[in-house]
Amino acid sequence: MDIRHLESSDFDFVSEVVDEWWGGRPVRGLLPRLFFEHFRPSSFALETNGATEGFLVGFRSQSSPTVAYIHFVGVSPTSRGRGYGRMLYERFFEAVAGMGCQEVRCITSPLNTGSIAFHQRMGFEILPGNGKIDEFSVVLDHAGKGQHRVLFRKSLTSS
Repeated sequence: MDIRHLESSDFDFVSEVVDEWWGGRPVRGLLPRLFFEHFRPSSFALETNGATEGFLVGFRSQSSPTVAYIHFVGVSPTSRGRGYGRMLYERFFEAVAGMGCQEVRCITSPLNTGSIAFHQRMGFEILPGNGKIDEFSVVLDHAGKGQHRVLFRKSLTSS
């Protein structure tokens, strides 16, 4: 198993499989090639035996340089449950801490309870929102009208 920086050439593979990896949801549009070209220092691919089994796209905030943001993560459905998501996150934490980041943020849909549970296991806290869906605090219309999101924060500094 190897974790390496994403390359521009990874775009072709990821764009072909990402909708399938997301259960058929059309998410390819959330991953334009620019992420693979301009965010290499903080974006990673996980490979086993030369096959890409997962990837993480993240970056250091241009507006708040002590904050990093995880934009998108995918793990092949056949490789889930092996800790690959955790490994990608930990590699990202290490990379952005080295850039001076003190916290990581990310979002997910309140319907994606698997993602919410994963982030909580990874030590993320759910940030207060202006609404609630099920038991989760959400920011209503965060991603556009009717597109509510759970916002997460994780400190990279020891308390």
